Amino acid sequence: MKFPDLLATKPGRLFAFFALYLTEGIPLGFTATAIATQMRRAGVGPAEIGAFVGTLYLPWAFKWVMGPFVDVLSSERFGRRRLWIVLTQALMVMMLMVAMPIDFTTELKVFTIVILGLNFFAATQDVAIDALAVNVLGEKERGLANGLMFGGAYLGQAVGGAGVLFLIPYTGMPATFVFVAAVLLSVTLFVALPMREPKGPLRARSEGSVLAAVGRDLGQFAREAFRAFTGSRAAWVGVIFALLPGGAYALSLSLQSNLAVEFGLSDQKVAKLALISTVISATCCVFGGWLSDRFGRRRMLAIFYVMTAIPGAVLAWVMYREGWIMPVDPQWKDRPVPSELLITVYWSACIVFAVFHGLMYGTRTALFMDITTPAVAATQFTAYMAMMNLVITYSATWQGHAIELWGYPMTLLLDGVAGLVCLACLPFLVRPAAR
Repeated sequence: MKFPDLLATKPGRLFAFFALYLTEGIPLGFTATAIATQMRRAGVGPAEIGAFVGTLYLPWAFKWVMGPFVDVLSSERFGRRRLWIVLTQALMVMMLMVAMPIDFTTELKVFTIVILGLNFFAATQDVAIDALAVNVLGEKERGLANGLMFGGAYLGQAVGGAGVLFLIPYTGMPATFVFVAAVLLSVTLFVALPMREPKGPLRARSEGSVLAAVGRDLGQFAREAFRAFTGSRAAWVGVIFALLPGGAYALSLSLQSNLAVEFGLSDQKVAKLALISTVISATCCVFGGWLSDRFGRRRMLAIFYVMTAIPGAVLAWVMYREGWIMPVDPQWKDRPVPSELLITVYWSACIVFAVFHGLMYGTRTALFMDITTPAVAATQFTAYMAMMNLVITYSATWQGHAIELWGYPMTLLLDGVAGLVCLACLPFLVRPAAR
C-alpha cells in the first residue's frame, strides 16, 4: 500500500507539520512530566529531579549548533531535510528502547545521559523540520501552519505526559516506553517516509572538508549574531531579557509534579491536571498574542508576568500556614496527609498559572520578533529562543536544590521574585526605528 505524499497539497502540508511537531513535544512531556512524577514516587529527591529536568532542555538551548550540520550533511536523493527527520526519529526510538531497562533510582546518571540523547535528537529534528517548513510552505500558509505546529507540540507534551500517566496503572512504566516509541514510529512510517521533498536551489560546492564547511557556517552565525545584538539598544537589552526568567516558572517545572506525588495524588489525577494545564496554556498562547496586538506588547506582557507570580505566592502562603514546608518522602508509611484546603489551592494555583503562563508565552515570542533586525532575523530570533530554553535549564536546577535547602514556600516566593526582575528590561524593548 502506497501512502500519499503529504507535501503535495496544502491540507497535507498542514497536517504533516502538525504531526512532525507532535513528535517534538512527546519526548519533553514524557520525560519532564511522566518520568519526573515516577521518579518522585520512587523516592528520588527534588534536587536530583530538578537537575534531571534541567538537563532535558540543554539540547534545545544549543540546537542552533546543529543547523550547519543539517545544511551541509544532506542528500538530494533522500531529501535534504527529510533524511534528517527520518534519521532522528529512528534514533529517538532507539534511545527510548535503551532507556527502558535502566533503573533511574539506582542509575540516575546513566538514565539522564540516555534521555539527554533522546532530547538531543528531538532538538536536531526540530532544526530539520523548521528548515523544511521554510522551503515548502507558501507565504499564505505560514501563519496557520505555525499555529498548528505549536498546537502539535503542546498535544505531543500532553500525549507523552498526561497520556502516559493515564496508562501506567494499566500497563506499568516499562510498557509506556514502547507506547511512546510506537507513536513516534507511526509518524515516521505514515508521514515522514512518504514525503517527497522538493529539490532545493543548487548549492555552491564547498571548498575543503565537511567539518570546515560546518565551521564556516558556525562562524558566520556568530558574526551575524554579534552584528544583530549590537545593532540597537533593544537588541542587546533583549539578550539580558532572554536570559532572565520570564515570570514565575516553578509551577511549570518539576516542583509541580513533586508536590502532586507528596500530596498523594494518583497518576490518574496528576495526568488530569497535566492535560488540563496543557490545553489551557495552548489556548491562552494564541489569545495572548491577540491581546498584545490589540493593547500593546509590553503592557500586556508586564501584566502577564506579574500574574504568573501570584498563584505561586498564594500556594506558598497556604503551605506555610498548613506547615507543609520541607519535602516529604512519598515512601514514608506515616507521612503527613494534606488538608482538603491545601489540595484545592494546589489545583487552583496550577490551573491559574497555566492561564497566565500561556498568555505570557504567546506575547513574549511576538515581542522578540518586534526587536529582531530583519536583515539577520533567522540568526537573531533563533539565538533568543535558545537563550530562553537555557533559562528553563538553570531554573529547574536551582529550584530543585532550593526545595531541599529552604522548602517549598521559600522556593515559590524566590521563583516569583526572580520572574519579575525582567520587568526592568521592558521599557527598553522598543522596535528599532526604520532607516
